[in-house]
Amino acid sequence: MPDISTGKVVRIIFLAREFGPDSQHLHDYISGLNEDEQASLVALMWVGRDSFDAEDWDEALATARAERTAPTEDYLQGIPELSDYLEAGLEAMGIDVTDAEDHLRDH
Repeated sequence: MPDISTGKVVRIIFLAREFGPDSQHLHDYISGLNEDEQASLVALMWVGRDSFDAEDWDEALATARAERTAPTEDYLQGIPELSDYLEAGLEAMGIDVTDAEDHLRDH
């Protein structure tokens, strides 16, 4: 399972949709995550875009850690479909985002 809370992923999806994948808001939020959270975010995006299957989570996570060459926020901001891929990744991992979405909407 990802080493990042569902709420944080939902917030990133919201920021990418609200301000665009190249926004400073998104950049700052992702850069503020720790390395484990950033690796999980990349692996989750890869699962969402079908680069890895959900069953291959450990491999996706190891690859995200091993192949990190640029700042994670720069890499992810170069992906226009980031929010869709993250949402698909959560779904593929069987993670229900309803509570996190409701909490975000309430604030």
